[in-house]
Amino acid sequence: MRSCMALESKDRQYIVLSLRIIADFGATIAVPIVVLAFIGKYLDTKWGTKPWLLITGFILAFVLSAFMIKRKATQYGKEYQSLGTKSDTQKIQDKKEL
Repeated sequence: MRSCMALESKDRQYIVLSLRIIADFGATIAVPIVVLAFIGKYLDTKWGTKPWLLITGFILAFVLSAFMIKRKATQYGKEYQSLGTKSDTQKIQDKKEL
């Protein structure tokens, strides 16, 4: 019975991590696109450069998102690997330190 509970706890940790990754990556992609698209559209309207600043905003958002996703993927990869190596007592101690 105890090993079944530990397995469920381990599964729960992987599920929570995967949901964090999905939410974080989604926000990392969506926020720069929305913000830079609005700025580009506003400046296009103000300066009469349609659609060049909007397109530039999309390109900048793509580059910024790609850079941030790469950094976060590396970080989450390390966190994923550490889930398999930490013992339960180490995890409890880590939570107490927070």
